[in-house]
Amino acid sequence: MSTDVLFLGLLVGCVNYLFRYLPLRLRAGHHRPSHRGPVGVLLDTIGIASICALLVVSTAPEVMTDARRLLPTLIGFAVLGISFWKTRSIIFPVLLSALAYGLAWKYFAVL
Repeated sequence: MSTDVLFLGLLVGCVNYLFRYLPLRLRAGHHRPSHRGPVGVLLDTIGIASICALLVVSTAPEVMTDARRLLPTLIGFAVLGISFWKTRSIIFPVLLSALAYGLAWKYFAVL
């Protein structure tokens, strides 16, 4: 493995960690306001945005080489979006969308 790739992975990992940790740390002494501003809304949507970005980046090469993966990927993405919209949590939608992708992949592989 090239040292450039290793350094880039470490750099991206550290920045990602700080991007998630610092907003929580800076607001540790503050009470939660009843009216959230645009920054609060932005920070609340980072979770789903990062999961969607990871989904696109990780599945794009797979879908481009194997077109059978497109429909299960779209089903997983739809389940992720709908379940996040309903629950406003990120944990349950990620697990549910992974399950939906696996079931869709298995179902369409049989056909």
